[in-house]
Amino acid sequence: MGSGCSSPSISLTSISATSPFQSQESPSNYLNFCSPTRFLEPRLLKSSKIFILKSPLKCAKVHKMQTQVEDSAKPIVDLHDIDPKLVQKLANDALVWCSLRGLLVGDRNSERSGTVPGVDMVHAPVALIPMSFPESHWKQACEVAPIFNELVDRVSQDGEFLQQSLSRTRKVDPFTSRLLEIHSKMLEINKIEEIRLGLHRSDYMLDEQTKLLLQIELNTISSSFPGLSCLVSKLHRSLLQQYREDIASDPNRIPANNAVNQFAEALAKAWNEYGDPRAVIMFVVQAEERNMYDQHWLSASLRERHQVTTIRKTLAEIDALGELQQDGTLVVDGQAVAVIYFRAGYAPSDYNSESEWKARLLMEQSRAVKCPSISYHLAGSKKIQQELAKPNVLERFLENKDDIAKLRKCFAGLWSLDDSDIVKDAIDRPELYVMKPQREGGGNNIYGEDVRDALLKLQKEGTGSDAAYILMQRIFPKISHSILMREGISHKEQTISELGIYGTYLRNKTEVLINQQAGYLMRTKVSSSNEGGVAAGFAVLDSIYLV
Repeated sequence: MGSGCSSPSISLTSISATSPFQSQESPSNYLNFCSPTRFLEPRLLKSSKIFILKSPLKCAKVHKMQTQVEDSAKPIVDLHDIDPKLVQKLANDALVWCSLRGLLVGDRNSERSGTVPGVDMVHAPVALIPMSFPESHWKQACEVAPIFNELVDRVSQDGEFLQQSLSRTRKVDPFTSRLLEIHSKMLEINKIEEIRLGLHRSDYMLDEQTKLLLQIELNTISSSFPGLSCLVSKLHRSLLQQYREDIASDPNRIPANNAVNQFAEALAKAWNEYGDPRAVIMFVVQAEERNMYDQHWLSASLRERHQVTTIRKTLAEIDALGELQQDGTLVVDGQAVAVIYFRAGYAPSDYNSESEWKARLLMEQSRAVKCPSISYHLAGSKKIQQELAKPNVLERFLENKDDIAKLRKCFAGLWSLDDSDIVKDAIDRPELYVMKPQREGGGNNIYGEDVRDALLKLQKEGTGSDAAYILMQRIFPKISHSILMREGISHKEQTISELGIYGTYLRNKTEVLINQQAGYLMRTKVSSSNEGGVAAGFAVLDSIYLV
């Protein structure tokens, strides 16, 4: 769990190559077959013609694997032969469409673009043609979204599990330590969150070798782009319809995407459950936010569809203007706050002083509905993701065996750095791993030879700092060809993509009011790039074309 956004700049955890992590008799049994204590050579099952690796981590070379799964999705148009004049027409029409319909971000070349709305805007970075994606894997990702929603809620209620799982991390990671400190204070005063709201996004990549849809992380804070992702789907349907004679495709194969209105519906329902029609929904934002239009689409939907007022405040402003009344009501700048929606607060850079931490504690102490609460925030950390992937841990939180099996089928290999055999293998073969700190957003993960260097440095220091990281299996998706457009310039690239599935969850006491899949986000980036955040400048927004 974690990213990418939970923040707007979550990374795409992958490289493009032949994967050494192979399917087994039970695809959901990833952690068992990846165990470093079971190093067996690959064997060939003649009946199914599938290579089976009892431990893929010991294979020096893996050959092309035959599978009974369908071939990777073919592109809807051959970009090798596409007419440059057609590309230019697509680009021009896309630019007009983005401008007219608000598919926009702030211009990073302008200082004012992140603070003053309507000033120095540019089109959001987008792909011109949607990415082909297998319908079976699309349905799988949608099916598990409500299960992950329920899992986050269950984990968030187990304070002992959160504190114990992150106990080593807190000793070496000051940011996680401060979050746990707030969480501990809430446990001490027995703070009960009767109304619990989650706006999540689970991110996946389709492993080319095994044809398995593998989860990268589950974001529980600041799951970005519900506003702009809907617009990209509409843009692509419009372009496919307009150029149907040049691009033989069916615009209806692009799934409907209503993430912004479903997010707004969940926020409005939580506001309604709070029970004060004069109260507002407060967006916690960064002082400079070039992705503000994605957020403003949510505000517009809340205002127009639900007649709910929103305000935008930074953590520093909340500390300066906020107060807690005796009954627990949070008042900011004279307005009672019913729901707090975090689009900031997920990274150390959001806490420049004690003022921001005081604001976070103030909000947590209030009776306002938090999205997320401190426990939901911690439930989305990388270390908790790794703990949940251990054998028999999901059973602590879920009873339904079928649901558990569906989640495990999505799990990639995840390991703690106190596993000496895995660490040794990661040093020997760093290209097979990603090293992840307890951070949200792009640009934080460690790849390639840097994994070896970082592990050796941690071993040499011997300070226990390894507890601030986990190791994850590196996913090897298929390389596709896309036309990417940024700042009005389009160019063909070899690319890989990441699918994010949104989920909304709302519970009041024991009654679950909302638990559903709520749209999607597709991001595509140049295959040679390790990181993949849109806001960080690595990826573009995309949509999917079901095949």
